[in-house]
Amino acid sequence: MHGLINRSLQNFVWDRYGRDAWIETAARAGIDPPSFEAMLSYDDATTPAVLDAMSTVLRRPRAALLEDVGIYLVTHTEAVRRLLRFGGVDFDDFLQSLDDLPDRARMAVAELRLPAIELHTHGEGRFSLICDSPVAGFGHLMMGVLQAMADDYGALALLEHEGHAAGRETLRIQLVEADFADGRAFDLGQRAS
Repeated sequence: MHGLINRSLQNFVWDRYGRDAWIETAARAGIDPPSFEAMLSYDDATTPAVLDAMSTVLRRPRAALLEDVGIYLVTHTEAVRRLLRFGGVDFDDFLQSLDDLPDRARMAVAELRLPAIELHTHGEGRFSLICDSPVAGFGHLMMGVLQAMADDYGALALLEHEGHAAGRETLRIQLVEADFADGRAFDLGQRAS
């Protein structure tokens, strides 16, 4: 698994729950030294071990933690937010661009391999998002990302995780109102300081 993913989990725990929580999580997961390098690759078993340790240390279900990580990635990592906002001018455009997200992520970090995702449109603001992932939980992370992005665009959306079966997770999305609130400002061109 790419170190950027593991480093994001580390940053989430450290920022939200403190250094001691991360040190205990790393110890339970067998991470020594207790830090990840963002640009290295790690054994695929490392990430599930870290997620299990996070759940134990923080006394929260893995699914809830992954949703929080998804929100955190959008709200606390400007590079992730920018990558996602390039998907469209509004939340509907963003949803329509989700199929391309793994390819856009690879353009930013060539070695990063995100699970395949596929959006299905059912009319009247209803969608389903299929996440192919051998590790259960990517759909929960995407739930958090979608919640944060709906807020970022100022949209009101209802999200439901329908479960994990045969390596696939399905999310139901209902776009209730595209212009529910003022979204966060976003500029396509980043200004030099």
